[in-house]
Amino acid sequence: MIEHLSTKPIPNDLSTIVIETISSNLPKMLALFHYTFKPKLPSCNHNPFYHDFWHSLKSQIVITVVYPFFSPVKQLSGSFFAGTQDYKSKLPAKQQEEMAKDMYEEAIEGLKKLLRAKGELQAVAATKIRQLTAELEESGGKKEFDPVERIRTGFDHFKKEKYEKNPALYGELAKGQSPKFLVFACSDSRVCPSHILNFQPGEAFTVRNIANMVPPYDQKKYSGGGAAIEYAVLHLKVENIVVIGHSCCGGIRGLMSIPDDGTTQSDFIEEWVNICKHAKAKVKAECNHLDFTEQCKMLEKEAVNVSLGNLLTYPFVREAVGKKTLSLKGGHYDFLKGSFELWNLDFSLSPSLSA
Repeated sequence: MIEHLSTKPIPNDLSTIVIETISSNLPKMLALFHYTFKPKLPSCNHNPFYHDFWHSLKSQIVITVVYPFFSPVKQLSGSFFAGTQDYKSKLPAKQQEEMAKDMYEEAIEGLKKLLRAKGELQAVAATKIRQLTAELEESGGKKEFDPVERIRTGFDHFKKEKYEKNPALYGELAKGQSPKFLVFACSDSRVCPSHILNFQPGEAFTVRNIANMVPPYDQKKYSGGGAAIEYAVLHLKVENIVVIGHSCCGGIRGLMSIPDDGTTQSDFIEEWVNICKHAKAKVKAECNHLDFTEQCKMLEKEAVNVSLGNLLTYPFVREAVGKKTLSLKGGHYDFLKGSFELWNLDFSLSPSLSA
Protein backbone atom coordinates (compact mmCIF):
# COMPACT_ATOMS: atom_id res chain seq x y z
CA MET A 1 0.00 0.00 0.00
CA ILE A 2 2.98 2.31 0.50
CA GLU A 3 4.48 2.97 -2.92
CA HIS A 4 7.36 5.25 -1.91
CA LEU A 5 9.12 5.76 1.41
CA SER A 6 12.21 7.89 2.12
CA THR A 7 13.72 7.91 5.60
CA LYS A 8 16.29 9.82 7.64
CA PRO A 9 17.03 10.26 11.40
CA ILE A 10 14.11 11.87 13.18
CA PRO A 11 14.62 15.01 15.33
CA ASN A 12 14.03 14.59 19.04
CA ASP A 13 11.04 16.92 19.14
CA LEU A 14 9.42 16.77 15.75
CA SER A 15 8.21 14.36 13.09
CA THR A 16 6.61 15.21 9.78
CA ILE A 17 4.42 13.19 7.48
CA VAL A 18 3.57 14.30 3.98
CA ILE A 19 1.01 12.33 2.04
CA GLU A 20 1.36 13.54 -1.54
CA THR A 21 -1.08 13.24 -4.44
CA ILE A 22 0.05 11.16 -7.41
CA SER A 23 -1.69 9.38 -10.28
CA SER A 24 -3.84 6.44 -9.21
CA ASN A 25 -6.36 4.09 -10.73
CA LEU A 26 -8.54 4.56 -7.67
CA PRO A 27 -10.64 7.69 -8.27
CA LYS A 28 -10.61 10.36 -5.56
CA MET A 29 -8.44 8.18 -3.31
CA LEU A 30 -5.39 10.38 -2.94
CA ALA A 31 -4.92 13.78 -1.32
CA LEU A 32 -2.09 16.02 -0.15
CA PHE A 33 -1.50 16.60 3.54
CA HIS A 34 1.20 17.85 5.86
CA TYR A 35 1.13 16.79 9.49
CA THR A 36 3.44 18.11 12.23
CA PHE A 37 3.35 16.44 15.64
CA LYS A 38 5.25 15.99 18.91
CA PRO A 39 6.98 12.67 19.77
CA LYS A 40 3.74 11.43 21.32
CA LEU A 41 2.12 9.51 18.48
CA PRO A 42 -1.62 9.71 17.76
CA SER A 43 -3.80 6.82 18.68
CA CYS A 44 -4.67 4.61 15.71
CA ASN A 45 -5.42 1.39 17.56
CA HIS A 46 -8.59 0.95 15.57
CA ASN A 47 -6.50 -0.08 12.57
CA PRO A 48 -3.71 -2.72 12.83
CA PHE A 49 -1.79 -1.21 9.93
CA TYR A 50 -1.64 2.19 11.60
CA HIS A 51 -0.55 0.68 14.91
CA ASP A 52 2.46 -1.00 13.28
CA PHE A 53 3.12 1.96 10.97
CA TRP A 54 3.26 4.66 13.65
CA HIS A 55 5.47 2.63 15.96
CA SER A 56 7.94 2.13 13.12
CA LEU A 57 8.60 5.90 13.23
CA LYS A 58 10.54 5.90 16.51
CA SER A 59 13.85 6.61 14.75
CA GLN A 60 12.75 7.66 11.26
CA ILE A 61 10.86 10.45 9.51
CA VAL A 62 8.66 9.66 6.55
CA ILE A 63 9.25 12.26 3.85
CA THR A 64 6.85 11.06 1.16
CA VAL A 65 4.01 8.60 1.56
CA VAL A 66 1.47 7.68 -1.08
CA TYR A 67 -1.57 6.13 0.54
CA PRO A 68 -5.29 5.74 -0.30
CA PHE A 69 -7.55 8.48 0.99
CA PHE A 70 -9.90 6.54 3.30
CA SER A 71 -11.81 7.03 6.53
CA PRO A 72 -9.06 6.35 9.14
CA VAL A 73 -7.05 9.21 7.64
CA LYS A 74 -10.10 11.47 7.70
CA GLN A 75 -10.58 10.71 11.39
CA LEU A 76 -7.18 12.08 12.37
CA SER A 77 -6.94 15.41 14.17
CA GLY A 78 -7.72 18.52 12.16
CA SER A 79 -4.11 19.63 12.61
CA PHE A 80 -3.25 16.89 10.15
CA PHE A 81 -4.34 19.23 7.36
CA ALA A 82 -2.04 22.10 8.39
CA GLY A 83 0.43 23.14 5.74
CA THR A 84 -1.37 21.43 2.87
CA GLN A 85 -1.19 24.49 0.64
CA ASP A 86 2.60 24.78 0.99
CA TYR A 87 3.10 21.38 -0.58
CA LYS A 88 0.20 21.64 -2.98
CA SER A 89 1.79 24.73 -4.51
CA LYS A 90 4.77 22.61 -5.54
CA LEU A 91 2.64 20.31 -7.70
CA PRO A 92 2.36 20.88 -11.47
CA ALA A 93 -0.37 23.38 -12.36
CA LYS A 94 -2.42 20.81 -14.25
CA GLN A 95 -2.37 18.42 -11.31
CA GLN A 96 -3.40 21.24 -8.96
CA GLU A 97 -6.34 22.06 -11.23
CA GLU A 98 -7.44 18.43 -11.38
CA MET A 99 -7.21 18.11 -7.62
CA ALA A 100 -9.21 21.32 -7.12
CA LYS A 101 -11.86 20.15 -9.57
CA ASP A 102 -12.23 16.79 -7.81
CA MET A 103 -12.47 18.45 -4.41
CA TYR A 104 -15.05 20.93 -5.73
CA GLU A 105 -17.22 18.25 -7.33
CA GLU A 106 -17.06 16.10 -4.21
CA ALA A 107 -18.02 19.03 -1.99
CA ILE A 108 -20.96 20.06 -4.20
CA GLU A 109 -22.22 16.49 -4.43
CA GLY A 110 -21.94 16.13 -0.67
CA LEU A 111 -23.94 19.33 -0.15
CA LYS A 112 -26.66 18.18 -2.55
CA LYS A 113 -26.90 14.83 -0.80
CA LEU A 114 -27.19 16.50 2.59
CA LEU A 115 -29.93 18.87 1.44
CA ARG A 116 -31.88 16.04 -0.17
CA ALA A 117 -31.79 14.18 3.12
CA LYS A 118 -32.44 17.22 5.32
CA GLY A 119 -34.53 19.76 3.42
CA GLU A 120 -34.93 21.88 6.54
CA LEU A 121 -31.27 22.93 6.17
CA GLN A 122 -31.84 24.67 2.83
CA ALA A 123 -32.32 28.13 4.37
CA VAL A 124 -29.15 27.77 6.46
CA ALA A 125 -27.24 26.50 3.42
CA ALA A 126 -28.45 29.45 1.32
CA THR A 127 -27.15 31.91 3.93
CA LYS A 128 -23.78 30.17 4.11
CA ILE A 129 -23.48 30.07 0.31
CA ARG A 130 -24.19 33.81 0.07
CA GLN A 131 -21.53 34.50 2.68
CA LEU A 132 -19.03 32.31 0.85
CA THR A 133 -19.86 33.97 -2.47
CA ALA A 134 -19.22 37.41 -0.98
CA GLU A 135 -15.89 36.26 0.47
CA LEU A 136 -14.79 34.76 -2.84
CA GLU A 137 -15.76 37.90 -4.74
CA GLU A 138 -13.78 40.02 -2.29
CA SER A 139 -10.72 37.80 -2.49
CA GLY A 140 -11.07 37.64 -6.26
CA GLY A 141 -10.77 41.43 -6.42
CA LYS A 142 -7.29 41.18 -4.93
CA LYS A 143 -5.84 39.38 -7.91
CA GLU A 144 -2.95 41.02 -9.71
CA PHE A 145 -4.24 43.68 -12.10
CA ASP A 146 -3.78 42.80 -15.77
CA PRO A 147 -4.03 45.99 -17.88
CA VAL A 148 -4.18 44.13 -21.19
CA GLU A 149 -7.00 41.90 -19.97
CA ARG A 150 -8.87 44.92 -18.58
CA ILE A 151 -8.70 46.68 -21.95
CA ARG A 152 -9.68 43.53 -23.82
CA THR A 153 -12.72 42.80 -21.66
CA GLY A 154 -13.69 46.46 -21.69
CA PHE A 155 -13.75 46.57 -25.47
CA ASP A 156 -15.57 43.24 -25.65
CA HIS A 157 -18.29 44.70 -23.43
CA PHE A 158 -18.52 47.87 -25.53
CA LYS A 159 -18.72 45.93 -28.77
CA LYS A 160 -21.39 43.49 -27.59
CA GLU A 161 -23.51 45.84 -25.49
CA LYS A 162 -23.24 49.08 -27.47
CA TYR A 163 -21.66 48.83 -30.91
CA GLU A 164 -23.49 45.71 -32.09
CA LYS A 165 -26.79 46.82 -30.51
CA ASN A 166 -26.77 50.27 -32.18
CA PRO A 167 -25.91 49.69 -35.85
CA ALA A 168 -27.87 52.76 -37.00
CA LEU A 169 -25.99 55.10 -34.67
CA TYR A 170 -22.54 53.79 -35.52
CA GLY A 171 -23.45 53.66 -39.19
CA GLU A 172 -24.15 57.41 -39.12
CA LEU A 173 -20.99 58.12 -37.13
CA ALA A 174 -18.98 56.35 -39.82
CA LYS A 175 -20.06 59.12 -42.20
CA GLY A 176 -18.88 61.96 -39.94
CA GLN A 177 -19.56 63.87 -36.72
CA SER A 178 -21.78 66.85 -35.92
CA PRO A 179 -21.45 67.41 -32.16
CA LYS A 180 -23.50 70.12 -30.48
CA PHE A 181 -21.03 70.63 -27.65
CA LEU A 182 -17.39 71.46 -27.15
CA VAL A 183 -16.61 70.42 -23.57
CA PHE A 184 -13.58 71.37 -21.50
CA ALA A 185 -13.25 68.97 -18.57
CA CYS A 186 -10.58 67.93 -16.11
CA SER A 187 -8.31 64.95 -16.72
CA ASP A 188 -9.32 63.62 -13.29
CA SER A 189 -10.38 59.98 -13.70
CA ARG A 190 -13.49 60.54 -11.56
CA VAL A 191 -15.13 63.17 -13.77
CA CYS A 192 -15.50 61.82 -17.30
CA PRO A 193 -18.07 64.16 -18.92
CA SER A 194 -19.55 61.45 -21.15
CA HIS A 195 -20.25 59.38 -18.05
CA ILE A 196 -21.58 62.24 -15.91
CA LEU A 197 -23.80 63.84 -18.58
CA ASN A 198 -24.58 60.67 -20.51
CA PHE A 199 -23.22 62.04 -23.76
CA GLN A 200 -23.59 59.52 -26.56
CA PRO A 201 -20.93 59.03 -29.26
CA GLY A 202 -21.04 62.00 -31.62
CA GLU A 203 -22.65 64.43 -29.13
CA ALA A 204 -19.64 66.15 -27.58
CA PHE A 205 -16.20 67.16 -28.84
CA THR A 206 -14.13 66.93 -25.67
CA VAL A 207 -10.89 68.49 -24.42
CA ARG A 208 -9.53 67.28 -21.09
CA ASN A 209 -6.61 68.78 -19.20
CA ILE A 210 -5.42 69.57 -15.69
CA ALA A 211 -8.14 71.58 -13.89
CA ASN A 212 -10.30 71.94 -17.04
CA MET A 213 -8.65 75.22 -18.01
CA VAL A 214 -9.00 77.17 -21.24
CA PRO A 215 -5.82 79.06 -22.11
CA PRO A 216 -6.04 82.55 -23.62
CA TYR A 217 -5.46 83.04 -27.34
CA ASP A 218 -1.75 82.70 -28.18
CA GLN A 219 -0.50 81.33 -31.48
CA LYS A 220 2.89 80.41 -30.02
CA LYS A 221 1.76 79.02 -26.66
CA TYR A 222 -0.97 76.56 -25.66
CA SER A 223 -1.53 75.76 -29.34
CA GLY A 224 -3.13 72.41 -28.49
CA GLY A 225 -6.07 74.08 -26.78
CA GLY A 226 -6.33 76.70 -29.49
CA ALA A 227 -6.40 74.07 -32.24
CA ALA A 228 -9.24 72.19 -30.52
CA ILE A 229 -11.31 75.35 -30.11
CA GLU A 230 -10.70 76.44 -33.70
CA TYR A 231 -11.64 73.04 -35.11
CA ALA A 232 -14.79 72.75 -32.99
CA VAL A 233 -16.05 76.26 -33.75
CA LEU A 234 -15.04 76.76 -37.38
CA HIS A 235 -15.22 73.22 -38.76
CA LEU A 236 -17.65 71.27 -36.58
CA LYS A 237 -19.85 74.32 -35.98
CA VAL A 238 -20.61 73.44 -32.36
CA GLU A 239 -23.38 75.50 -30.79
CA ASN A 240 -22.26 75.30 -27.16
CA ILE A 241 -18.98 75.43 -25.29
CA VAL A 242 -19.17 74.14 -21.72
CA VAL A 243 -16.32 74.41 -19.21
CA ILE A 244 -16.88 71.97 -16.34
CA GLY A 245 -15.12 72.23 -12.99
CA HIS A 246 -15.46 69.68 -10.21
CA SER A 247 -15.11 69.06 -6.49
CA CYS A 248 -11.79 68.09 -4.85
CA CYS A 249 -9.79 69.19 -7.91
CA GLY A 250 -6.07 68.57 -7.43
CA GLY A 251 -5.14 71.16 -10.06
CA ILE A 252 -7.12 73.85 -8.25
CA ARG A 253 -5.50 72.95 -4.93
CA GLY A 254 -2.16 73.14 -6.69
CA LEU A 255 -2.95 76.63 -7.99
CA MET A 256 -4.09 77.74 -4.56
CA SER A 257 -0.84 76.41 -3.05
CA ILE A 258 1.59 78.24 -5.34
CA PRO A 259 3.60 80.72 -3.23
CA ASP A 260 2.98 84.40 -3.91
CA ASP A 261 6.63 84.82 -4.90
CA GLY A 262 6.00 82.57 -7.90
CA THR A 263 8.35 79.78 -6.79
CA THR A 264 7.66 76.61 -8.78
CA GLN A 265 8.40 72.96 -8.02
CA SER A 266 7.30 71.28 -11.25
CA ASP A 267 8.21 71.40 -14.93
CA PHE A 268 4.71 71.92 -16.32
CA ILE A 269 1.88 71.83 -13.77
CA GLU A 270 2.32 75.16 -12.03
CA GLU A 271 2.84 77.08 -15.24
CA TRP A 272 -0.31 75.48 -16.64
CA VAL A 273 -2.63 76.14 -13.69
CA ASN A 274 -1.40 79.74 -13.50
CA ILE A 275 -3.65 80.27 -16.53
CA CYS A 276 -6.29 81.00 -13.89
CA LYS A 277 -4.11 82.97 -11.48
CA HIS A 278 -6.53 85.91 -11.69
CA ALA A 279 -9.27 83.68 -10.29
CA LYS A 280 -6.97 82.79 -7.41
CA ALA A 281 -6.27 86.45 -6.71
CA LYS A 282 -10.01 87.23 -6.66
CA VAL A 283 -10.81 84.38 -4.27
CA LYS A 284 -8.00 85.37 -1.91
CA ALA A 285 -9.15 88.98 -1.91
CA GLU A 286 -12.85 88.26 -1.40
CA CYS A 287 -12.71 85.08 0.70
CA ASN A 288 -9.71 85.58 2.98
CA HIS A 289 -11.96 84.82 5.97
CA LEU A 290 -12.41 81.24 4.72
CA ASP A 291 -10.01 78.37 5.35
CA PHE A 292 -7.90 76.81 2.59
CA THR A 293 -10.39 74.06 1.73
CA GLU A 294 -13.30 76.48 1.41
CA GLN A 295 -11.21 78.81 -0.74
CA CYS A 296 -10.43 75.90 -3.06
CA LYS A 297 -14.16 75.22 -3.40
CA MET A 298 -14.72 78.84 -4.42
CA LEU A 299 -11.79 78.72 -6.83
CA GLU A 300 -13.17 75.61 -8.56
CA LYS A 301 -16.02 77.75 -9.90
CA GLU A 302 -14.18 81.05 -10.29
CA ALA A 303 -11.53 79.37 -12.45
CA VAL A 304 -14.34 78.20 -14.76
CA ASN A 305 -15.44 81.83 -15.16
CA VAL A 306 -11.90 82.90 -16.04
CA SER A 307 -11.73 80.13 -18.64
CA LEU A 308 -15.02 81.34 -20.13
CA GLY A 309 -13.50 84.81 -20.37
CA ASN A 310 -10.40 83.37 -22.02
CA LEU A 311 -12.60 81.84 -24.72
CA LEU A 312 -13.54 85.34 -25.82
CA THR A 313 -9.90 86.11 -26.60
CA TYR A 314 -10.27 83.84 -29.64
CA PRO A 315 -11.58 86.05 -32.49
CA PHE A 316 -13.72 83.30 -34.06
CA VAL A 317 -15.31 82.48 -30.69
CA ARG A 318 -16.06 86.13 -29.99
CA GLU A 319 -17.58 86.52 -33.42
CA ALA A 320 -19.83 83.46 -33.06
CA VAL A 321 -20.97 84.56 -29.60
CA GLY A 322 -21.78 88.01 -31.00
CA LYS A 323 -23.87 86.43 -33.75
CA LYS A 324 -25.59 84.23 -31.17
CA THR A 325 -24.61 81.07 -33.01
CA LEU A 326 -22.46 80.00 -30.07
CA SER A 327 -23.28 79.87 -26.36
CA LEU A 328 -20.74 79.72 -23.52
CA LYS A 329 -21.66 77.92 -20.31
CA GLY A 330 -19.97 77.12 -17.03
CA GLY A 331 -20.58 73.97 -15.04
CA HIS A 332 -19.52 72.34 -11.78
CA TYR A 333 -19.84 68.68 -10.83
CA ASP A 334 -19.77 67.83 -7.13
CA PHE A 335 -19.21 64.09 -6.79
CA LEU A 336 -19.38 64.35 -3.01
CA LYS A 337 -23.01 65.48 -3.18
CA GLY A 338 -23.93 64.02 -6.55
CA SER A 339 -24.94 67.45 -7.89
CA PHE A 340 -24.32 69.45 -11.07
CA GLU A 341 -24.58 73.22 -11.57
CA LEU A 342 -24.82 75.00 -14.91
CA TRP A 343 -24.66 78.74 -15.53
CA ASN A 344 -24.29 81.42 -18.21
CA LEU A 345 -22.23 84.59 -18.07
CA ASP A 346 -23.37 87.94 -19.47
CA PHE A 347 -20.30 89.28 -21.23
CA SER A 348 -21.98 92.42 -22.67
CA LEU A 349 -19.87 92.54 -25.82
CA SER A 350 -19.33 95.96 -27.35
CA PRO A 351 -21.27 96.52 -30.62
CA SER A 352 -18.15 97.09 -32.68
CA LEU A 353 -16.75 93.67 -31.74
CA SER A 354 -20.00 91.73 -31.65
CA ALA A 355 -21.20 92.56 -35.11
